[in-house]
Amino acid sequence: MLNAERRLSTADERRETVLRTALGTFGAKGYYGTTTGEVAKAAGISQAYVYRLFPDKEALFLAVVERCFTRIRESLGDGVAKAEGSSPEAVLAVMGDVYARLIAEDNALLLIQMHAQCAAISEPAVREVVQRGYARTVEYVRGVSGASETQVQEFFARGMLCHLVVAVDAPDVDAPWARTLSAGIRHY
Repeated sequence: MLNAERRLSTADERRETVLRTALGTFGAKGYYGTTTGEVAKAAGISQAYVYRLFPDKEALFLAVVERCFTRIRESLGDGVAKAEGSSPEAVLAVMGDVYARLIAEDNALLLIQMHAQCAAISEPAVREVVQRGYARTVEYVRGVSGASETQVQEFFARGMLCHLVVAVDAPDVDAPWARTLSAGIRHY
């Protein structure tokens, strides 16, 4: 009979589990509506262990927001690699398409962004993380696309409109306002 060894997960593995779980938990209920106890329960660990990995709920949420920006940046990079040309328009179009697919496939990413933007209004630490995340993302988009300031601004404005269209399910609303807002917005 083989003696099966039980492999304990490392703190890094648990941290990853907590971050993945927290993404969905914070996505569902937001920063203010989520407790570390709920994250711990969903991750299958004790709340005390969550606090060993993250000093408080704010630190956990900030790590989740950072993770969200990292995932978006990686996806945009994947899109750039697929661009069928190097013009700013071609690069921005493929990045927009990749982003639309990303938020359609992983609704929690969209929810985290929206919750983080709301919390940023009154939570300085969240505001700083959101500012840094957008700063890196804007500079990345500008750098890889070669787009003008106006084109970069329009790219991000269209992304924000995409958030709204998805949030209110505009493509499924048969009304003039919904058709106006969702016209030309890719939704998967």
